[in-house]
Amino acid sequence: MSNDVRQLQPQEIWKNFADLNTVPRPSKKEERVIAFARSFGERLGLETFVDEVGNVIIKKPASKGMEDRVTVALQSHLDMVHQKNADTVFDFDKQGIEMFVDGDWVKAKGTTLGADNGLGVATIMAILESKTIAHPPIEALFTIDEETGMTGAMGLKGGLLDAKIMLNLDTEDDRELTIGCAGGIDITSTGNYDTNKPPSDSLTFLVKIKGLTGGHSGMDIHKGRGNANKLMNRFLFNLSSKVDLGIHKIDGGSLRNAIPRESFAVITVAPEQEATFHAFATEYHDIIQAEYASTDPDLQLFVEAHASVDTILDARFQHQLLRSIYACPNGIYRMSPDIEDLVQTSNNLARVHLENGKYEILCLTRSSVDSEKMDEANAILSTFELMGASVKLDGDYPGWTPKPSSSIVKLMSGLYQEQFGSQADVNACHAGLECGILGTFYPEMEMISFGPNIHGAHSPDEKVQISSVQKFWGFLLETLKQIPREG
Repeated sequence: MSNDVRQLQPQEIWKNFADLNTVPRPSKKEERVIAFARSFGERLGLETFVDEVGNVIIKKPASKGMEDRVTVALQSHLDMVHQKNADTVFDFDKQGIEMFVDGDWVKAKGTTLGADNGLGVATIMAILESKTIAHPPIEALFTIDEETGMTGAMGLKGGLLDAKIMLNLDTEDDRELTIGCAGGIDITSTGNYDTNKPPSDSLTFLVKIKGLTGGHSGMDIHKGRGNANKLMNRFLFNLSSKVDLGIHKIDGGSLRNAIPRESFAVITVAPEQEATFHAFATEYHDIIQAEYASTDPDLQLFVEAHASVDTILDARFQHQLLRSIYACPNGIYRMSPDIEDLVQTSNNLARVHLENGKYEILCLTRSSVDSEKMDEANAILSTFELMGASVKLDGDYPGWTPKPSSSIVKLMSGLYQEQFGSQADVNACHAGLECGILGTFYPEMEMISFGPNIHGAHSPDEKVQISSVQKFWGFLLETLKQIPREG
């Protein structure tokens, strides 16, 4: 199936993407993909080095006749979000992504595709290895760990790059030229809890909430999609007022930057309350299906018998936990008052894991206004500290302030109009792009982000549009031709 992808046009991008997708590359475990990128540059005979945090930099001289042009940095990140459906058998540490062509789209079998940001990496590789493309001096910057903290961008040193313009190839809509983005901060709440033994005659059940759409916790947060952690907590909270609920385990969501699609809980109820339990489960299933019919049409709640368990939460802790998760903000906190339709601040309740006397609750708060980001982060911190959790704020990274009058924005806006007969959507986004961080080290560098159409990033529904990659490639090549001269 992946061989079919290699035959797509432009072949120089797709063959590199297929090669890249044979390399496991989860965030914080990028050793193999760093070696892959380094070997690629060295094999081409280009100046190649890895900095102290693992970013790979490859420099290529200008093509003939372009030597007097401004140096351009082409930037993408090497890591990808590793997500799969619960029923997909796949080992991300050992297997390459299994791709297939479906009409005008490339998809993966039950896993994330890695088009975010593998298409950007593959595109830069195509520029580096070409002997015919007209381009200015190129500095390729492949960063690491973009998806779980942007530590690659934060660890980059000033002085390594000479470029005056940076083209970030990490936008997911080919109509957009992105010139600003949100910053973010990770919130981690952890602690221990006491347990009790359930009554000896208790019935034990596994509750599953599955089939949600999920998606990118920045780019998709405004779409009103269900959060499996919130929906599971709502179920357990309301159930606790109807039966003598005992909670043994909760396991919901996975990565901070993915809207949770699934949550599982193991619970106990008294035998005489079984009918009440099943009745409420049916009622709640119908309620959430109706509420989320438009955004999450495949949403399901399942209940099945489970082997008996030895422990359930202490009643007081259970009471505090369910209320704290209920109180934790999720979704849009504030829309921008200055930029139409832009989410200014949001939070994703990404992960709830509770088992064997320990719990962990993960959030990612984003905002284009740092003070407001910290305001929401402190609200979440307070919510979980009130239940006795130890709360840590880390991974803080800045937003990217738009500069709509910069020369690269004017150049690419004009080229877009000429090539496609319509105006580009010049905007800021609610995702975290590395440009804001990189700009702190290179404050004079002009930056812009663009890319092909990628839908469902950070979820197993991720797909990239073939015709859009062709559009993006032609636009990039024309941009490189038109880069201004030095001075």
